[in-house]
Amino acid sequence: MAVDYIVIVVYLAGMLAMGWWGMRRAKSKSEFLVAGRRLGPGMYSGTMAAIVLGGASTIGGVGLGYQYGLSGAWMVVTIGLGILALSVFFSARIARLKVYTVSEMLDLRYGGRAGVISGVVMWAYTLMLAVTSTIAYATIFDVLFDVNRTLAIVLGGSIVVAYSTLGGMWSITLTDMVQFVVKTIGVLLLLLPVAVVKAGGFGEMRDRLPTEYFDPLGIGGETIFTYVLIYTFGMLIGQDIWQRVFTAGSDRTAKWGGTVAGTYCLVYAVAGAVIGTAAKVLYPKLASPDDAFATIVKDELPMGVRGLVLAAALAAVMSTSSGALIACATVANNDIWSRLRGAVRRPEGEAGGGHEGGHDEVRGNRVFILVMGVAVILISIALNDVVEALTVAYNLLVGGLLVPILGGLLWKRGTAQGALASVAVGGLAVVGLMAAYGILANEPVYYGLLASLAVYVAVSLATRPTDEATLTAWRERLAGRAPETRPEPAVPAHQ
Repeated sequence: MAVDYIVIVVYLAGMLAMGWWGMRRAKSKSEFLVAGRRLGPGMYSGTMAAIVLGGASTIGGVGLGYQYGLSGAWMVVTIGLGILALSVFFSARIARLKVYTVSEMLDLRYGGRAGVISGVVMWAYTLMLAVTSTIAYATIFDVLFDVNRTLAIVLGGSIVVAYSTLGGMWSITLTDMVQFVVKTIGVLLLLLPVAVVKAGGFGEMRDRLPTEYFDPLGIGGETIFTYVLIYTFGMLIGQDIWQRVFTAGSDRTAKWGGTVAGTYCLVYAVAGAVIGTAAKVLYPKLASPDDAFATIVKDELPMGVRGLVLAAALAAVMSTSSGALIACATVANNDIWSRLRGAVRRPEGEAGGGHEGGHDEVRGNRVFILVMGVAVILISIALNDVVEALTVAYNLLVGGLLVPILGGLLWKRGTAQGALASVAVGGLAVVGLMAAYGILANEPVYYGLLASLAVYVAVSLATRPTDEATLTAWRERLAGRAPETRPEPAVPAHQ
């Protein structure tokens, strides 16, 4: 596997070089956290697709195809639908807010009283998302170099922490673009056709597998509905996703660039399911469905190509991991630590908190990425169950924050008291129901979301409406007419 090793080492060295390049470019808080809010459509589409298509979508998507056939695509399909819905209905308004975090948006909408508790919930979500992505390094590096789990996590995690700390969102954007290209070539253009051909083509696959493998709804209606609740709605409100929306250079870029990324996710979903279905023909008795990706790559691809496809899997994990890491650090610094120090007022202007401190703020955010990155690596080493950690993260996110966020965007009558009650009741209900029904049960997110909605509506109607001055400022910001907003030129797609 010498050629494969060379491909992987060159790829990893390239990631670190891009981190160094990003460090030279990130001279302000805006540049460091949201790439100066000036990405063009090409870079925006690539980085948005990269952040949402991680190890779960690649290794897990192939595993679901191995287990359920073509209907295994539904998990990644619902992710794509979430990005499409976000891009078409909300992204332009979100980009015009000129904030850095979801909690800052809640402060603007509800008068500065809803951000703290939502920041804690969002921090827990982004932390768990970063952890689950980092754990995935163990699988990939085990196939590549036959190293133990701890060393694999430290090696992969350290590279991501290094380039993210150096250049912030500029480094992550550039590495995401490379990762997007590598994933496209490795998974869609190489692994997909090879897997189908090795399995004897679609005709042979149909002959050798049960008919339910080709039923679009074979995975089950309840499972699909749960995927929609967790992933489609999760894409609408996650800090990791919103922080990418904040990088868009214009409303049009946010809308149409995101639409391209969502469509790409749908194609990627089908590709993963087909690869998994082919793997079921080739290896009908694997110990775990999640072994399907690594097995078919290791056994069916020639050297060099095998290294590129494994680099694609590594790229998928790294893009999600770095996006979740910078989101986690941004929330920890801006929404929790700064508020505890009493340093943040209600968001005003471009930075969401008044004056921007240039290099001092860059240095502070860089320190938080480093600290959060070390914490993520340590937690990843101690934690074993990826699925449970990811389920906890999304259940908390959707159950606790979906209603107050969408309510703030869509319902004028929603109040700060309703939002706070919704976050508290929804979050506690999800935690309690997971304890009662089990972490992987569907009931926690179902009932938690309903409780959050009921409390939001009831408390909002029972309390005084949000004052008109706050709503007027909110509408001005949504319309992009805030006096502090200064348009910046977009980075062309080819840069």
